[in-house]
Amino acid sequence: MIRLLHLSDIHMGSGFSHGRLNPETGLNTRLEDFVATLGRCIDRALAEPVDLVLFGGDAFPDATPPPLVQQAFAGQFRRLADAQIPTVLLVGNHDQHAQGQGGASLCIYRTLGVPGVVVGDRLETHRIETQRGPVQVVTLPWLTRSTLLTRPETEGLSMAEVNQLLVDRLRVALEGEVRRLDPDLPTILLAHVMTDTASFGAERFLAAGRGFTVPMALLTRSCFDYVALGHVHRHQILCEQPLTLYPGSIERVDFSEEHEDKGYVLVELARGEVKAEFCPLPVRPFRTLSVDVSAAAEPQAALLQAIAASEIEAAVVRLSYKIRPDQLDQLESSVLDVALQAAHTYTLHPELVSQLSRPRLPALGTENTLEPMSALQAYLGTREDLAEIAPALVEAAQGLLSADPDDLWEMDTEVETVPSAPDSVDDSRQLRLL
Repeated sequence: MIRLLHLSDIHMGSGFSHGRLNPETGLNTRLEDFVATLGRCIDRALAEPVDLVLFGGDAFPDATPPPLVQQAFAGQFRRLADAQIPTVLLVGNHDQHAQGQGGASLCIYRTLGVPGVVVGDRLETHRIETQRGPVQVVTLPWLTRSTLLTRPETEGLSMAEVNQLLVDRLRVALEGEVRRLDPDLPTILLAHVMTDTASFGAERFLAAGRGFTVPMALLTRSCFDYVALGHVHRHQILCEQPLTLYPGSIERVDFSEEHEDKGYVLVELARGEVKAEFCPLPVRPFRTLSVDVSAAAEPQAALLQAIAASEIEAAVVRLSYKIRPDQLDQLESSVLDVALQAAHTYTLHPELVSQLSRPRLPALGTENTLEPMSALQAYLGTREDLAEIAPALVEAAQGLLSADPDDLWEMDTEVETVPSAPDSVDDSRQLRLL
């Protein structure tokens, strides 16, 4: 059995907004997280040791990462080359130029002729010699519509028709590779694609290149013993025969992946036989705290209680809370800063709740039905400044309710006879407000 490690979607250099500057190294702490997590994957590959490492694409956020990030990535994969473990680096959508031609961030390894490193930037079959015998790896990098949209035969076609044309051409090209395979060797399809049966993850928000959906039936052919996929960040098994799966990304990119396990897959492979084990990684947690303090008498105390009840130690925290505008003065940012200092980093997301969207009195809510006079008395009971004129207002209201509608036009003179109290608002204006 050939042992291999399958990982994908490293995205090294992303998520800096969720980190902070490490004063000892001068690096963003999220970059350090990604490097450390990739290091754990390489550690496992060396400890087994495995016979082959498959990387399913998307090494960086884009095709031209900063030299510091490239160096961190290369430093980890150099360890595999030093241990003479063959490695296949597949080109994903984030590794390509904007035109979708070539893998700008990964082709340097082929240019330099790094021993044991194969760069999959085209549909091609690679025969790889491992410590336990040869294996065939068919590489299928990310395909974009741009390769067809500029050609005359696509003029006037809808996007759906262009997609179908691309699928048809992929089917023909893949069939050509299949016919050249050695049927006696273990065979792997390594593809960076979005299949039509996969569940989306954060990759939908990280579209550095527009692609299309590949039918599962095109990939799950009997000639393949294992279909190793990349692109989707959520680990999932799509098919058992042949075994087809996404290992998922190795680190959380943002809060959309808050509840997803991250890891890689260890695979044992022979011709006609395969078994895989998902290996979770201890990545930095993301925590969202959602609190509604709009009805709290002491909103700051309610927030502090919610923070104290949550596991925020060394986590990336997002505190989202609903609050009324008149409560904002009751919050002290310095107190919240102290309460959240155990977090790795944190952000505050207040959501202002309009006072117009909620009744001032529970008794006057839309779910309650009161007679007009009962509603007026409930309201006047909360207005101490109208206590002296409340009886007069009630009497005037009773007169309005009992009067003939045709006589209401003559009520102005009657309203003016209502006695007013010192320091109170004008009675006729108060009635109009009511």
